[in-house]
Amino acid sequence: MSHSGEREPTVSLGLLDATMVGIGAMIGAGIFVLTGLATDIAGPAAIVAFALNGGVTTFTALSYAELAAAIPRNGGGYAYVREVFSAPVSFVMGWTRWFTYMIAGSLYALGFASNFVEFGHIYGVSLPGPPVAYALAAVVVLVALNALSTEASGRGETVITLVKIAILGVFVAFGLTAARVGEFDPLFSEGALSVLPAMGLTFIAFQGYDLIATVTEEVENPQRNIPRAILLSVLVTVVVYLLVVFVAIGTLGADGLAGAGETAIAQAAEGFMPVFPLVGTGAALIAFGAVFSTISALNAVVIGSSRVAFAMGRERQLPAALGRFHHRYGTPLVAILASAVVMLVAVVVVPIRVVGNLASLFSLLGFVVVNYALIRLRRRQPDLQRPFEVPFYPATPVLGIVCNLLLGLFIDPFTWMLAVGWLLFGGGVYLLLSRRRGREGVTEGPTIREPEPIASGEEGDD
Repeated sequence: MSHSGEREPTVSLGLLDATMVGIGAMIGAGIFVLTGLATDIAGPAAIVAFALNGGVTTFTALSYAELAAAIPRNGGGYAYVREVFSAPVSFVMGWTRWFTYMIAGSLYALGFASNFVEFGHIYGVSLPGPPVAYALAAVVVLVALNALSTEASGRGETVITLVKIAILGVFVAFGLTAARVGEFDPLFSEGALSVLPAMGLTFIAFQGYDLIATVTEEVENPQRNIPRAILLSVLVTVVVYLLVVFVAIGTLGADGLAGAGETAIAQAAEGFMPVFPLVGTGAALIAFGAVFSTISALNAVVIGSSRVAFAMGRERQLPAALGRFHHRYGTPLVAILASAVVMLVAVVVVPIRVVGNLASLFSLLGFVVVNYALIRLRRRQPDLQRPFEVPFYPATPVLGIVCNLLLGLFIDPFTWMLAVGWLLFGGGVYLLLSRRRGREGVTEGPTIREPEPIASGEEGDD
């Protein structure tokens, strides 16, 4: 084994682990804090907004599933765009996805800190120090875990995600006996068009399945398991969201839920959940679930952001050191550390609401490009092996493009200006690295080769 850092990714994640990366990233703080805010906008039709977002998400998830099976490489959307577009376009895709994941990491870290402090308050414990200190500590701990072992971080993600699903399952089980269908009448009390801004607000809660594709080379039988994991994670997440929103509105009522704001789910739980041994009230259980949700989402984006940086480094679109796996740990150590630095800085200095909107905008635009990449790859390489194919092509990716662009129109102009600024900064980085490569006589990495066909004996493997 070479000690130069040139090492292939370690295959250590199974179908369940890959699926939990997606579910862990999607079921984060969003369902806990956005349900009440969405109800304030759309009334009982907030459940329609969640359902429609599930449909919009599915269009792009299907494109990711086909591309991941056809191009089984780490890097997710960046790897696919790198295959079918010019180098500058693929750099923009990678640059924005890397930024999105890192900023999402800072959001999840701060969300973990606030929920952790609130969890202590429920039990009458005042934790020392500012919440930001716990956010920084969470980033450091998870970065260390990811740096030392992909298998450990993946297995940890699986356990934490299963725990939070179980907590939400308890919330739904008790809530279904208390929910009243009459609370949804009239469904469109705020007007049918109110669903659109509610969708724009809650769409961030449906992002995360794309992180599965960033660890493709570290998953067993990726051409089969990655598409499965993507679609399973979306299905489970949408079902969980709809059940939680139904219970929340059906028990607390649209007006009560809207008035509760970011603590809506916890307040709804107080109304129908019993006192649990050791844990305490329903609000305590939900606060406990929020802690698990944010920490698993943070772990997922630490994994995803580092793999995008690794893929760009391997293609020589970022410094080559980012594109190497550590000779001892088998992880992209430099890429993990580089991503962590941005997360830590963002936790301390960046306004959270602004970067949250920016992350949503870049995700929407990135999904547009991924859907178009599928269409272009079909045209350019019609004979490429595709173990999974998008149904109803080309309608599915076209609908993905249209829906994501439509939601992007509900992002405020200031956020669009910031996005342009970040892209211009990225353009400067790209030109600087291009000139350096030119002086050194180094070209950008090779294009992605067609994967080997799946052996017939592996068809049933998971």
